[in-house]
Amino acid sequence: MRLRSLALACCSLAALTVPAIAGAPYAQAATRHTSSAATQQTAAPAQLEPDDMILAVINSIPLTKRDVDNRGKLFALSTGLPLTPDLMARLRPQIIRQLIDERLRTQEILSRHINVPPEQIAGAITNIERRNGMPEGTLREHLAQDGVSLITLIDQIRVQIGWIQVLRQELGARSRVSAQDIAQRQAALKREEGRTEYELAEIFVKVEDPRHDQEELDFTNTVIQELRKGAPFPIVAAQFSQSQTALDGGSMGWVQEDELDPAVVQVVRQMPVGVGAISNPIKVPGGYVIITLNGKRVIGHEMGHLITIRQAFLSFDTPLDPQHITPQQETTLQKAMQVIQNTHSCTEMEAVNKAEGEKLPTDPGEMPLERLNPQMQALLADLPEGKVSRPLVSRDGIDLLMVCTKKEKNFSNRSPSEIADQLMNERVEQAARQLDSDLHRRAIIDKHIKLKGV
Repeated sequence: MRLRSLALACCSLAALTVPAIAGAPYAQAATRHTSSAATQQTAAPAQLEPDDMILAVINSIPLTKRDVDNRGKLFALSTGLPLTPDLMARLRPQIIRQLIDERLRTQEILSRHINVPPEQIAGAITNIERRNGMPEGTLREHLAQDGVSLITLIDQIRVQIGWIQVLRQELGARSRVSAQDIAQRQAALKREEGRTEYELAEIFVKVEDPRHDQEELDFTNTVIQELRKGAPFPIVAAQFSQSQTALDGGSMGWVQEDELDPAVVQVVRQMPVGVGAISNPIKVPGGYVIITLNGKRVIGHEMGHLITIRQAFLSFDTPLDPQHITPQQETTLQKAMQVIQNTHSCTEMEAVNKAEGEKLPTDPGEMPLERLNPQMQALLADLPEGKVSRPLVSRDGIDLLMVCTKKEKNFSNRSPSEIADQLMNERVEQAARQLDSDLHRRAIIDKHIKLKGV
């Protein structure tokens, strides 16, 4: 259970928190079927609870029902899934535990006089808008439409960024990975050549009392249900996982069997690769873990191709209805065909996308060809460099792609920087778990609040 790197983690939550706002592509993938009687039974008690009802007090700082409801709404908005009363009732205990952890972390951040500048938070929010193809400054409106306060997102970003600075202080001199450390790990990997390793992502649910873990198990099963209905794994991990890998969307990177709990190894060996399969709850020391397997390879033997591309996205004014194509959509298709005929370099593709408002990133970065989905592999594998692809028509517009470079690479060979990140991940995870445990041990937490009239 590791974090990719301190440097990358600082804004990873901002990159993952609300990717479903613009198009909500998963919204139609999930519809919960519950009886009206059950829904009324679940919702009825909530009507008696005021928004400012105190659910817990953490070192004299109250946690209210409004805080919990806002976090639940943010989860629904970020995944594109409907937040039914039944789902909220099952998420609520875990949201409370998560917010208690965040309150403790916030208090630790303040006690160390760590300040997260507003400019850094604003930059993280701007990054969310950019990744979603939203004009700058419109995120507040999208949140308001779904009844979510912008403060809910700001608080979450502030804690994540501040906590990284706390962990830097905790690590001290150990935050520097030496050349000797890297060389030792390289030698160890050389000895492991020929063994299998896995690219995994995880969601870790902490169990406070192993003797009474039914509530955490129920929550874990709820998360699995939502993932299998279409909720994006990285976003759910960023919202609810209690491992430091949550800051990187649950990504554990490439791991070997001896780095995993035996119960996880037993499941991973049987899972299909790269199809989005979600494991059942796996009991591990400290809680439950949910695993998805993104890749599998033999150490020292994974040849593939690394490509760079440029893309241009021509947007529609209104969502496409194939039965009723608008004049603007016809014009957009004609424009796309002209781009295909007249564009012959990646520099020209960059200019096209910028002229169209850069609704999607011009340069998505280097990508391993063999790890793309089969449709994208088929499109890009034989596409000559400098030639525009056929139009990829979606509900929102037309995407055009061009391969700029393609080179062969042994993906099992880790660079010194990748090894340094892995070593740092392990140190960060260990420090985070120890500090979280210390904060809980020293805290005064009252979750049995009795309010007169409630």
